[in-house]
Amino acid sequence: MSRRHRAEKREVIPDAKYGNVVLAKFMNSVMYEGKKSVAEQIVYGAFDQIESKAKQEPLTVFQSALENVMPAIEVRSRRVGGATYQVPVEVRPERRQALAIRWLIQAARSRNDKTMVDKLS
Repeated sequence: MSRRHRAEKREVIPDAKYGNVVLAKFMNSVMYEGKKSVAEQIVYGAFDQIESKAKQEPLTVFQSALENVMPAIEVRSRRVGGATYQVPVEVRPERRQALAIRWLIQAARSRNDKTMVDKLS
């Protein structure tokens, strides 16, 4: 990591169907080996299933799921004198979103049933 200045944040282009930046980040996290079209098929297929089974707007279901998974606080190690303490710290909004996306995808991949996510492996 450079000590001179912080790395600049890359601009994420919104997804094609819904125009949502968070959904585009989610698709980029689902993607393996640069296969974005496969990741789009997986996510949009899941959204179609949500629409048909739950009879709700899939984007609102996705956003509520992300909100439910997002952590409010996390513990950080803090060294005082010779001892190390676990100190609870509020999580930054970007990190909250990144953790929620990572945890959702990890939970989906760890399931034992055959889903669309298995196509990528």
